[in-house]
Amino acid sequence: MNYNQLVIAISDYTENTFGVADMNTFITQAEQRIYNTVQFPSLRANKTGLVTASNKYLSAPDDFLAVYSLATYPINGGDYTFLLNKDVNFIREAYPSPTSTGAPKYYALFGPTTTSGTPPVPTNELSFILGPTPDAAYNVELHYYYYPVSITVAASGQTWLGDNFDTVLLYGSLVEAYTYMKGEADLIGLYDTKYKEALALAKRLGDGMERQDAYRSGQYRQAVT
Repeated sequence: MNYNQLVIAISDYTENTFGVADMNTFITQAEQRIYNTVQFPSLRANKTGLVTASNKYLSAPDDFLAVYSLATYPINGGDYTFLLNKDVNFIREAYPSPTSTGAPKYYALFGPTTTSGTPPVPTNELSFILGPTPDAAYNVELHYYYYPVSITVAASGQTWLGDNFDTVLLYGSLVEAYTYMKGEADLIGLYDTKYKEALALAKRLGDGMERQDAYRSGQYRQAVT
């Protein structure tokens, strides 16, 4: 189901015509609910970067939401070292001096990045702190959770969710639309039930079948029968 088909379906089901802004709000709110309930592989992103010697901070990508894994490897090639996630307090306690350098072993979400001005100004993006402080430059590879491009702004008018699980996207949008309309409670309840049924199937795929061979047990996995 592409964007135009989704808009027509929502209008037909609700027997109502909405402005573009309201329609897009219904859809994006539904997408956000779905993406925070089911961990589809399409929610994964991968980026590489660089940490420099004596700098223990690393800026997160602009679209970063949560970490799957963070690894370093030598500039000239070599083995990956996957860093262990810890609390900032742990890193501060283990490496109290910024001059204690070595190959990074741990990372933590530190807080907002700041500008380089005087005084520095916090931004909307997050940063990591590494422990110990890098003793040299290292390549880094980050696998992380993010929101994919919404179907409302996708250049092709299509997304993985719309192509593969349009039922959950449609019923999630209908719940948002009927809530906006202050529709009848029984009809809202019907669409909410249909949404939850579609969501259960989506979870079976995203958190079940697509996770059966996951190496890391820390990832959520739903049993599939």
